[in-house]
Amino acid sequence: MRFQLLGPLALADGPDTVVLQPSKPANLLAALLLNANSTVSAGYLQRAVWGEEQPATAKAALQTCVLRLRRLFAKHGVTGTAIEAVPGGYRIVAGPPTLDLLAYRDQVRRATAMDRDPEAELYTLRDALSLWQGALLANVRSAVLHRDEVPRLAEERLRVVERVCDLLLGLGRCGEALVDLWTATRVYPGHERFHEQLIEALYRSGRQSQALAEYRRVKDFLREELGVDPSPSLRRLELSILRGEELGPVGQAALAASAPGRAAPVVSASGEAVGSGSASGEVVSRVVRGETVPQPDAEPPGSEPAPASGPDLASAPDPATIPTLVTAPALTSAPAPVAAPAPAPVTVPPGAATGAPSAAGACAPPADAGIGPVPAVPHFTGRAAEAEAMAARLTAPPPTGPADHRALAVVVSGAPGIGKSALAQHVARQVGDAFPAGRLLVRMTRADGEPRTADEVTAALADALGATGEGRALLILDDVVDADQVRPLLTPGGPPGTGPGLAVVVTSRMGLGGLIATHGGWVQRLTAFTEAESYGLLLAALGAERVEAEPEAAHRLTAVCGHFPAALRILTARLLTRPGLRLADAVDWLGDDPLARLTLTDSPGHSVTGLFDRALDRLDPRLSQAFTHLAQGPPELLADGGPEHEGPVPEAVREQLADAGLLEDGPPGPYRIHGLLRAHVRRTARIRDRRTEKV
Repeated sequence: MRFQLLGPLALADGPDTVVLQPSKPANLLAALLLNANSTVSAGYLQRAVWGEEQPATAKAALQTCVLRLRRLFAKHGVTGTAIEAVPGGYRIVAGPPTLDLLAYRDQVRRATAMDRDPEAELYTLRDALSLWQGALLANVRSAVLHRDEVPRLAEERLRVVERVCDLLLGLGRCGEALVDLWTATRVYPGHERFHEQLIEALYRSGRQSQALAEYRRVKDFLREELGVDPSPSLRRLELSILRGEELGPVGQAALAASAPGRAAPVVSASGEAVGSGSASGEVVSRVVRGETVPQPDAEPPGSEPAPASGPDLASAPDPATIPTLVTAPALTSAPAPVAAPAPAPVTVPPGAATGAPSAAGACAPPADAGIGPVPAVPHFTGRAAEAEAMAARLTAPPPTGPADHRALAVVVSGAPGIGKSALAQHVARQVGDAFPAGRLLVRMTRADGEPRTADEVTAALADALGATGEGRALLILDDVVDADQVRPLLTPGGPPGTGPGLAVVVTSRMGLGGLIATHGGWVQRLTAFTEAESYGLLLAALGAERVEAEPEAAHRLTAVCGHFPAALRILTARLLTRPGLRLADAVDWLGDDPLARLTLTDSPGHSVTGLFDRALDRLDPRLSQAFTHLAQGPPELLADGGPEHEGPVPEAVREQLADAGLLEDGPPGPYRIHGLLRAHVRRTARIRDRRTEKV
């Protein structure tokens, strides 16, 4: 059992969370937890509970509130944390495992000691920021706490967000920084440092025009709303952009200044130092307190976020929308803003200064990842028989006869995250010599989940294939939604620019039986890894030395992951970032709450729960409702007859769910639901139906 302060005040036990209803005891608990392990005077607690004007019975009522909290702790099995009466007031004892605020500060302290390893520091800080779960103390109705405590906590978080963005810029990962900074600058429009980082990231990405437009936007805001000019550092940055100067890498001095716990001097428009923090800290505090702060009228020109260019967690999940670091909503009770998408690249006229950054600090402009070369799959293991069969099929001589120009199709289907994209990409790279005209990966679904149209893909392919050589070409049509999306691409003649014998690999969660019936082809249906394949993936990713030192624990880890490739990929990524963690300890850690732990904290879109959510969102609502019913019910629901009191689920419905990759096997054998998928549906239902708790 742990307390959550970095969001609504709540008690959490694994996946189950009880959000406390606004009340006087909730005010008291928040005041104690904000000062955990310290004595809090009775006078301050009374002000926190009742405000500046307290009833005459406040002292006795405070004791009653303490008793009610102790009963609440007993009811929910809270151990190791107690409210102690001490001379002059009360104290609550807590530690990082039982209070998210202490865990957050502990993570930040550890990150500060990693300043010689920027990657490790970045990961640790993002792990800390992931503890922020929503509007801070939204269910605590204490004017004193929101006046005195919330702004202080908000500043702690803003310093960490600044540091993370500086680290991203220093590592040359401007694309990631841009996503974070669009949100930060719109939530905190008066926070000049965020604007400076955004302008720098745009310029380093080759977006000189947008960088200058952003400078003008913040300049107008500061003058109109605050009556001040931009800071000297912002003005110097503008001058460098206008001159087209190289910024060079982010300096260590700048990184050190932004580190949490290290005060950074702030210079006013007149050039005088005015202390630490943001020059417009008052604006930040106004936002945090929930006051209205005018926002700049103009919004950045948006473009659709490009999906990742590497394999889906495929042995990894399907591509997700680009995650944002600023995952916590605005720290008031107002709804959280939606992160603005990264803007589209701007074409700079010939002869204009491009401001190309130095190689040390360069960030390549984002490319359209819809069509591109087939990337390598790191640590690809397993699927030996499937890969061999696919390679033989693709390298066979093109068919002859009346349909000699029809594309040779191989359909790779299976559940979301089962490894379809990884297998297709791995085989495509193996058979490269057979396709002198090139191999292209075509993502048939955008990052927002919307399918691309056949006409759109055909036009893009005509451009992409125009630069290839003569001979056969291989296309991977990745994450196809339905047969109609690809039929025009498989007609005789194929897409423009392709020669005879075009080979096409289609990956899809759907079985695409209709496509096979009308166009022919060969189907490779993937299921979960065998135990040996799962163990092989751990060996390839973590190294033989680490895995073979604890073989039993390694096998237990693969079992907790259900031998599900996406889960194993996420697990190995997390273990690689923690080389000192024993596999036996990881088993206990993962087994406590596998669904919550199978996520990448710095990339929340890469998670087992997100993968399953996106798959269920694609279903027809009636099918989704039927699947939820099956997953929450007993296994007998999947049988032909079903329990007498429930009635059968129609065979047609079960077949549709199996075709969508959500049910395994089927007639003549029984249907099954993978354990992780069943657990996810039940967990989601618990969270949706969770109750509020009165104290």
